[in-house]
Amino acid sequence: MSESQEFFNSIHVSRETISRLEIYLAQLVKWQRAINLVSPKTLPDAWNRHFVDSAQILPLIPKHVKKIADLGCGAGFPGLVLAILDPSLDVHLVESDEKKCQFLKHVSRETNCALTVYNERIESCVDNIKPDLITARALASLDKLLSYTRGCFEANPSLEFLFLKGERAEEEIKEALKNYKFDYRLYPSETEENARIVHLSNVSNL
Repeated sequence: MSESQEFFNSIHVSRETISRLEIYLAQLVKWQRAINLVSPKTLPDAWNRHFVDSAQILPLIPKHVKKIADLGCGAGFPGLVLAILDPSLDVHLVESDEKKCQFLKHVSRETNCALTVYNERIESCVDNIKPDLITARALASLDKLLSYTRGCFEANPSLEFLFLKGERAEEEIKEALKNYKFDYRLYPSETEENARIVHLSNVSNL
């Protein structure tokens, strides 16, 4: 059994759900020939680099969360993976690239996965989504992400964040704390030794 399969078994994913993720992967490979959805060098290990990487945040999502906004989601990581893994979540994908949005909608249809796609810039739509949780993966620095979502946490002090970050996660936290107050927890990545998952709560302006 592969490490990827072991991980999905550990979070109790059904065979039907795995099949939907496999459809997603097949479409990613197919569309990648025409659209640069992910770094080409990651494609041979896409299952681990993108799917397990996204899925690892599912157990970290607080139980009260119903609506998730995934910012700058590109090929749908992590938001589309989360929507497939847990259909009870109301997932909203925000992506400014029109072709990538076409891909996201196509995969949503092919996998029979209900979600909402916004072909807009983050600043123009995220406040209107009113999410319980915001996610992003390899999008921008933590300070920049909080500037994008200022209106969200000002309107909803209980808003939480789960960001997939690289080896500079702790540096980004120190920088962000110069402009914002928040509680945070760091979790090790299942897919990359030096990467971290950053969980923020109680975010406010200084």
